[in-house]
Amino acid sequence: MISIAVRTRSPASRPAAHLARASIVVASSRCSIIPIPRTGYCAATSTEQGHLTASTRLFSTTAVSRLRDFFPASDTPHIQKTKAAWPHHGYTMDEMAAVVPAHRAPRTVGDWVAWKIVRFARYWMDLATGMDRKQQVDKKNPTTAVEAEKPLTEAQWLIRFVFLESIAGVPGMVGGMLRHLNSLRRMKRDNGWIETLLEESYNERMHLLTFMKMCEPGWFMKLMIIGAQGVFFNSIFIVYLIRPKIVHRFVGYLEEEAVHTYTRAIYEIEQGHLPRWSDPKFRIPDIAVEYWNMPEDHRTMKDLILYIRADEAGHRGVNHTLGNLNQSEDPNPFVSTFKDRDVPKPSLKPAGYERSEVI
Repeated sequence: MISIAVRTRSPASRPAAHLARASIVVASSRCSIIPIPRTGYCAATSTEQGHLTASTRLFSTTAVSRLRDFFPASDTPHIQKTKAAWPHHGYTMDEMAAVVPAHRAPRTVGDWVAWKIVRFARYWMDLATGMDRKQQVDKKNPTTAVEAEKPLTEAQWLIRFVFLESIAGVPGMVGGMLRHLNSLRRMKRDNGWIETLLEESYNERMHLLTFMKMCEPGWFMKLMIIGAQGVFFNSIFIVYLIRPKIVHRFVGYLEEEAVHTYTRAIYEIEQGHLPRWSDPKFRIPDIAVEYWNMPEDHRTMKDLILYIRADEAGHRGVNHTLGNLNQSEDPNPFVSTFKDRDVPKPSLKPAGYERSEVI
């Protein structure tokens, strides 16, 4: 189940050369992902000897018999199962199909700074995952264009998913924590912001755990994630204390990138560029089926990405909206009951709601 027919021509993509050669397969718990000794990225192998090629040693020195579930459930004498703390509310197929990539143009200096930081981070992410020029979309429309001269591989997609979700789960936790402490100090209600921010962080972590069932990072990627999280957490912490609006706008732009990323992945699956993920026998992790309550006939890799993209679209609309509100007094419109209208649907409002529309 390992293909090594891909050639890497661009010198800039050498760090991911071995990564680009691996076709990621998650057919069941029989398929595991193990670290590549030379690069620390992810590669795929199978516990079935008949599916291994002679070049397995290029990807790992771990014996097949030692492959394991990356985070197996704890077996205790009394507890049978632990359910999700925040059960997912679910989507219809029409709601997921209605999500589209979009961009909110910066309107203030803070918006512009947040947008440029996201673009800077995107540049380094492209470089780290070995994306060459032919794999990049139109630079004039970086958050809406999905066609590229050359598609990414399943391995490259998984690396992007894992790294993106490991970062995206930070801001909600920081914002929720700071607002919780602020509520305790001021002895006032927070009007629903804390729960939404913590649930957002939890949801992003569930995305990560789902992909971790497909990809166990190597030492290099773990170091990248540790370093990025350390810088990111402290930066978000400081900025949220000073200008929380900028953080929400930053997260809105970050989620724009996430929606674009997943939309392009869906497009490449539909175009047949990712044959492993298009295989009818491909099975997504059970953790995803349980969390999103996925119907029996909608459990393909494309369906999984549709669910995740819809989540990201919701975070995009929520944070762009929160960035438009009075940070200390306005209630959270997404958990409020309105006098004359239904609760706003953030996934269908890419640029977020203006304050006058919801307060």
